[in-house]
Amino acid sequence: MCGITGYFKNSPHDTEDRTLLNRMVDQLFHRGPDEDGIFVDEHVCMGMRRLSIIDLSGGRQPIHNSDKSVWVVFNGEIYNYIELREMLEKKGHTFYTTSDTEVIPHLYDEYGLDFVNHLNGNFAIALWDIPEKRLVLIRDRVGIRPLYYAVTPDAVVFGSEMKSLFEYPGLEPEIDPAGLDQIFSLWVNVPPRTVFKNINELAPGHFLVITPDGITQKQYWAYNYPGMNDFEDKPLSYYKERVRELLFDATTIRLRADVPVASYLSGGIDSSIISSLVKRHHNNDLITFSIAFADAQFDERSYQQAMADYLGTDHRMVEATYATIGAAFTDVVRYAEKPTVRTAPAPLFLLSRLVRDNNIKVVLTGEGADEIFGGYDIFKEDKIRRFWARFPDSTLRPKLLSRTNPFIQKAKGAFWQAFFKKGLTDTENPYYSHLIRWNNTAQIKRLFHPDMQSRFNEKGNIYDALDAYVSPDLMRWHPLCRAQYLESVLFMSGYLLTTQGDRMMMGNSVEGRFPFLDHRVMEFAATIPPEYKINGLKEKYILKKSFEDYVPESVIQRVKQPYRAPIHRCFTGEDASELTRRMLSRETLSRYGYFNSEHVIKLIDRMKNLPAERIGERDDMTLAGIVSTQLLHHLFVENKSGTSPSTGSKGASAC
Repeated sequence: MCGITGYFKNSPHDTEDRTLLNRMVDQLFHRGPDEDGIFVDEHVCMGMRRLSIIDLSGGRQPIHNSDKSVWVVFNGEIYNYIELREMLEKKGHTFYTTSDTEVIPHLYDEYGLDFVNHLNGNFAIALWDIPEKRLVLIRDRVGIRPLYYAVTPDAVVFGSEMKSLFEYPGLEPEIDPAGLDQIFSLWVNVPPRTVFKNINELAPGHFLVITPDGITQKQYWAYNYPGMNDFEDKPLSYYKERVRELLFDATTIRLRADVPVASYLSGGIDSSIISSLVKRHHNNDLITFSIAFADAQFDERSYQQAMADYLGTDHRMVEATYATIGAAFTDVVRYAEKPTVRTAPAPLFLLSRLVRDNNIKVVLTGEGADEIFGGYDIFKEDKIRRFWARFPDSTLRPKLLSRTNPFIQKAKGAFWQAFFKKGLTDTENPYYSHLIRWNNTAQIKRLFHPDMQSRFNEKGNIYDALDAYVSPDLMRWHPLCRAQYLESVLFMSGYLLTTQGDRMMMGNSVEGRFPFLDHRVMEFAATIPPEYKINGLKEKYILKKSFEDYVPESVIQRVKQPYRAPIHRCFTGEDASELTRRMLSRETLSRYGYFNSEHVIKLIDRMKNLPAERIGERDDMTLAGIVSTQLLHHLFVENKSGTSPSTGSKGASAC
């Protein structure tokens, strides 16, 4: 696991001037505190920071092919590197390390740009082909590892995090209103847009080819599902056995490392399955980690401990309080490099710190299972609303919504029925499953300053960008597949895997591995008939059936509790940090100019005076969005402390 950065210049540059590249590399210290490396020639400068996981002594990057005509810097892991190396050696290739990175230049020699289709892993790759004067930037299929680029008058600049790009002359951090508009509607940016002007995100499953003649982009992988009526008629037993087989192998190859591999244990079925597979078949001394909450409303420690006791793992836990979540939120924004309408990343940052404090570099997690096997409430809500839409005046059908999650069960019936009835009969809208969430989030934009709101409008409809980004086959798929696709290609990639995943782990120099996101597992899951994913209103039916002998019945039957974290108590009252108080002051709000300061102050005063149970989710989301936007400006635009090398951070110093 590493961080990579560099730039391509059309005209030759001074190969002796490495100061700029070293500054860019230093910005990524937290992603790889073990060592660094650079490559410089007349057109390309590439550098990296390394978190050594495989071939600890010999895997230093950049790494080259046999004749040193192809050079690579790489962030991620290639899990099938052993099989690839054996295949390449039979074809006559020779290797000088035992690292997974070295298979990349040799595969490129053998297959050209098609080499990426042979990789099983998560990766952001920069490959320099000297004879062709060709720089290739590649991002993994689902966006587990980040990769950004910028086109300047004299160069194409790239990096694992945007803070490294801001070292390049002329690339100054300036927040883009269009980027804010997307986040405060969709929760995420639609690639290539980011929240910073002139900085682009390379979309998952894509590569860029940069030569003196220009830049081309190509998609090499995409989510795909059978047509509405094209699912194969096979028995449940077939799908169960195939899911077991694929997930077992996906977990097995993700244990390949020259350092210990631990596991997260959330108390739910997904991480329990992964931990059970590891404990039963691979590592009897498995260490597991979990996050608990001082606020009982969010706490799942009893389920986590019960599962740890069942498995017999060496279990370790950290408790998140209002104060520690609020204090960690600055680091969340520093590493996420974007605003967020949730505080959920903060406890995960605290969790990865616990992992590093225990001298562990690698953890397995259960991310991806909800998306590919139909685990989220939004999928069940979509199914119920479509059923309700056939008879919009029914008073019985909407009552099914009370069976989706505990939060709806506690809400007043008239309120949530009115909430879910919005756009009820617009079932042919390609975004039907997500429009309620997005429209609800978009209400937050009313608190932006009128000048900022007018700049949102100047950029056009956010759905224009979305229409251009999503698959043209979307409406050919079953409604559940449409909802799964949108959740995966937008929320999972743009929020879950980055803001809650890679960034919160790498902020403490920890690598996450995700067996459910093995592309073989995902591609097979896409072929499973919808009724085997959500059976009636039973979510992840096929996954539970496949592993009912690996986890207790209590875990199988447990009602899913969405992962959330407290918000308003972390930023108001005695638990708020001094920096948060300053960011929410009338003076700072007015000076930064993003929000209507009077409206924000009224919101905060209302939250201080209301009982916690009367504060709505949208108000909580609004507050998190305001705080994170203010912090983003403070860290990156005003002080540039967000772009300072983090060699003094706790996560880095633990290495």
